[in-house]
Amino acid sequence: MAAAAVSESWPELELAERERRRELLLTGPGLEERVRAAGGQLPPRLFTLPLLHYLEVSGCGSLRAPGPGLAQGLPQLHSLVLRRNALGPGLSPELGPLPALRVLDLSGNALEALPPGQGLGPAEPPGLPQLQSLNLSGNRLRELPADLARCAPRLQSLNLTGNCLDSFPAELFRPGALPLLSELAAADNCLRELSPDIAHLASLKTLDLSNNQLSEIPAELADCPKLKEINFRGNKLRDKRLEKMVSGCQTRSILEYLRVGGRGGGKGKGRAEGSEKEESRRKRRERKQRREGGDGEEQDVGDAGRLLLRVLHVSENPVPLTVRVSPEVRDVRPYIVGAVVRGMDLQPGNALKRFLTSQIVPLGRKEAKAKELVRQLQLEAEEQRKQKKRQSVSGLHRYLHLLDGNENYPCLVDADGDVISFPPITNSEKTKVKKTTSDLFLEVTSATSLQICKDVMDALILKMAEMKKYTLENKEEGSLSDTEADAVSGQLPDPTTNPSAGKDGPSLLVVEQVRVVDLEGSLKVVYPSKADLATAPPHVTVVR
Repeated sequence: MAAAAVSESWPELELAERERRRELLLTGPGLEERVRAAGGQLPPRLFTLPLLHYLEVSGCGSLRAPGPGLAQGLPQLHSLVLRRNALGPGLSPELGPLPALRVLDLSGNALEALPPGQGLGPAEPPGLPQLQSLNLSGNRLRELPADLARCAPRLQSLNLTGNCLDSFPAELFRPGALPLLSELAAADNCLRELSPDIAHLASLKTLDLSNNQLSEIPAELADCPKLKEINFRGNKLRDKRLEKMVSGCQTRSILEYLRVGGRGGGKGKGRAEGSEKEESRRKRRERKQRREGGDGEEQDVGDAGRLLLRVLHVSENPVPLTVRVSPEVRDVRPYIVGAVVRGMDLQPGNALKRFLTSQIVPLGRKEAKAKELVRQLQLEAEEQRKQKKRQSVSGLHRYLHLLDGNENYPCLVDADGDVISFPPITNSEKTKVKKTTSDLFLEVTSATSLQICKDVMDALILKMAEMKKYTLENKEEGSLSDTEADAVSGQLPDPTTNPSAGKDGPSLLVVEQVRVVDLEGSLKVVYPSKADLATAPPHVTVVR
């Protein structure tokens, strides 16, 4: 009788077991009462679903611990999302070992410490050997476990924003400890010191330590070979010149200042000042050459037969595009970057078909409310599973689980009030690409990382550059009709001029910067920044 009662109270588990599902999301108003009845833990039956790859339990104020059996019962788990619950002050028992786990999100809980036996997993052997992304933001952590790097040696993204940390463990910056870590965010903590050993993070690209209590930035930070983006705003630095620089200068200028001495030293200061002036003069020369169409870098590149990517800065654009982000998407899909690309030529041969292969399946549907569309897609996914007799689904249906349990859905709305994109599912019929499309608005969103958005956007724009180069070098016959080319992306109004050069001139794509701001107009991100598009192939030259 007791077993029957438990089965009735967790119908999601019964359905997942019967259909051998690989994804499971538990959320909603009824979850809190059921978890409370289970002693503030997840039901043991959950840990008898060994096929699960994705598990999310979110928004449950009565969930204080995952419960015993998770590591043993879910050996194939790739993603574990336990955000906005009441986990804490530690994790008992510890989560690991989870040998296949790649994404772990424990944000928005009440964690205060993760000591051995009550943390993420063992250090020897590593409890989370494949973990790539760890989100501990929005907790009450006063310290990090000293063995974090040994527990998760392949970590790439670590988010510690909004905790109570006053220092990093020395082991975190030990040489070779985290060789793949590219993104470290620890804004809104109480950090008082940053060790010079941070230079041992050889793959670090993005560092956000804003709104802490740092008084110095170690000069060794400039030795991080891949560092492209830093944020130290909101720290009261002893070097007032440096404090001013972190509030308004590019990362490159700040790192150069640190590299030549910094901290107010006379000689270093003078050299840094000269470097900034020279950089400013160089930018003015480049802008003048671009305005005159001149005989500078563009002509040299054209003569060499290379493809030119010209970045049009917001300050140079008479009608720059701005994306305003509503706070309601913070818990759904908080990260976005955008760009406008002008000069694509999709008319010759299979150019359009090649471009469409990098796009998602077109919407191609009648206008519908968001919830109606999601429900319709869910029904289609279930029907697809039954027809093909398999556990997974294809096309846009495979992204539906990313929106499970959300009261709000993310979408992009244009100036006319029309929805033009429904990330991460699909785009709008209104903005489909045709053979004649040459100008496009691109947007990339993520639920986990701004850097992921930037990396994907970099790859997409460079792919477009490759496609244009191929089209120019290979004379193709025939092309798709507009009916065949029923794809979706952001098409801008028809341009008055096409920035592509003639047959005998250099091939040119213009990438216009797009600003992302909040509803008050405060800047969140601008793309492409100077640190973006930094890995262009030799035949592509980026002019900024």
